[in-house]
Amino acid sequence: MMSSIAIGFTAQAAAPQAPATILVVGDSISAEYGIARGKGWVALLQDKLEQSKNAHYQVHNASISGDTTAGGRARFGQLLTQHKPGIVVLELGANDALRGLPLASTQANLAAMVDSAQKAGAQVLLLGMQVPPNYGTKYTTDFAQVFTTLAREKKTAVVPFLLHGVADVPDSEKNFQADRIHPLASAHPQLLANVWPELQKLMK
Repeated sequence: MMSSIAIGFTAQAAAPQAPATILVVGDSISAEYGIARGKGWVALLQDKLEQSKNAHYQVHNASISGDTTAGGRARFGQLLTQHKPGIVVLELGANDALRGLPLASTQANLAAMVDSAQKAGAQVLLLGMQVPPNYGTKYTTDFAQVFTTLAREKKTAVVPFLLHGVADVPDSEKNFQADRIHPLASAHPQLLANVWPELQKLMK
């Protein structure tokens, strides 16, 4: 009888847990704009997780092409309620810059999403972006600092520049689609390589 009870407890203890969710909230770069489905960095992330020891994580990609930080903030609460993520990856802000929106608004929107995620018990990874130098030295510098400053204030993980090794290399045009904004599918493994080290720390 004792051994049966012990076996029962062992079976319960070994029962698999539901996979934890990594929620990605981004814009066109994460939404696979202009490339084949399954070739973007978020899809590559899911493949990597399934092939590694982190298969107990599943990825939900809630990215929308053209989205701004205000758009992400408006739908963020519902996403948290629906998916209950353990980790939130925020890849927003580039469209704010393209539209010339105030940096204070961008930072406030990102801060609100970070606060909501942390309140819901999720860890946060910010994916920073940079704008071309033709925006002016001050704006370029200030925009890049939005992400690192916010990460420091909110104690979150951050990738300072998602397109490192793609947009900041010689002959970078070869890595982009004709619009020179969206990376080719061939560049997305580098995006994942930029994200993975920081994301891996959160999964530990």
